[in-house]
Amino acid sequence: MGLAALVIAGTADLVAGFFMVSMEEYILLVPGMMVLIYAAIGMRGNIFGAMGSRLGTAMHIGTFQISFKKKSVLRSNIEAAMALTLAMSVLMAFIGWVIVWIMFGDTYDFLKFMFISTFGGLLAGLLVMVVNIVVAYIGYKRNWDVDNITAPLIAAAGDVITVPMIFLATKMAVEMDDIYTQVGAVVLVIVTVIFVLRVATRKSKRKRKVDEAKRIVVQSMPVLLGCVFLELATGVLIENEKLRFIDYGVLLLMMTSFLNEGNALSGMLTSRISSMFHMGTLPRTRLPPRETFDNFAIMYILALITFLYIMGIAYVCQPDDLEFVTLLCIVMLSALIITTIINFLSYYVALAALKFRLDPDDHCIPITSSLMDVISTVVLVAVITVFI
Repeated sequence: MGLAALVIAGTADLVAGFFMVSMEEYILLVPGMMVLIYAAIGMRGNIFGAMGSRLGTAMHIGTFQISFKKKSVLRSNIEAAMALTLAMSVLMAFIGWVIVWIMFGDTYDFLKFMFISTFGGLLAGLLVMVVNIVVAYIGYKRNWDVDNITAPLIAAAGDVITVPMIFLATKMAVEMDDIYTQVGAVVLVIVTVIFVLRVATRKSKRKRKVDEAKRIVVQSMPVLLGCVFLELATGVLIENEKLRFIDYGVLLLMMTSFLNEGNALSGMLTSRISSMFHMGTLPRTRLPPRETFDNFAIMYILALITFLYIMGIAYVCQPDDLEFVTLLCIVMLSALIITTIINFLSYYVALAALKFRLDPDDHCIPITSSLMDVISTVVLVAVITVFI
């Protein structure tokens, strides 16, 4: 089941890669475009991957129901995810614009940059939300192990939906009159502030019981803010190498898939370890116990299959950019290093979340996903530099 989800995710990621290749004009036209794209992709996976993990845990402990009533698990998660989506889109635009100005000295109109981030993020968030609910519904009805399917499918949905939505918002910002996009940006920021404050200040009718949507937002916001910087760092690394990726189309095509397969693997393993901790089936030790070794081995097998699959499709689509052996060496060496890091990082992040009495579902996936985005980018760029 996990392999099937990863293959589907890899295929969807390649679709996102095709969008990237076809939109080279906008990548070159808008300064910081790659910074914003990869930050938006990563944040979508962080927010909705964590939501999927929470729903999976609720299924494991028997509290999940398909219900949109107030205070239900599903509705609380929907409200929290949308509040976080809006808030992080605004923060990404502001922080990203400042970083691009500092790092590259060339900037785009601030309100247009804000419009691209918030409007594109809102559209993508709504669509990924639908995918998340459908996955939860089917998994609940068919008694699937959601930990195995949520992370890869949501990561893929985040890619294949976020990239075209960001480019749609970019096309609007470039081609529409400035006044429309600037007013739109201001309106979206105001709506974000009102909605986030409404959720974050909500009071529960029961004394001493915190509203679930409020709890998720309050606990997730500090972690996601840190993740914003990590995701933007990923974007900066790619922005700095964008000419190389554009010159070698196979790398640009494969980049989104490569990063998010690593992201999906880390999310899958983190979800499993978090659920095992929740259920008390995994001892909490300084070194990963033997119970985790089987999961580690599975990660290597899944990584080998999925990365080879991605490389094969990408090479068939762009056969003239790189020699096959060179591309194979780049992919295999990068995959080996990245998967090893995934195994240990997922365990220790889940363990740290429990040690500091944080909800693993709210923190593990965002942290591991953001760290893996940066680490995977550094590893891939370093390996590419060695072979090209």
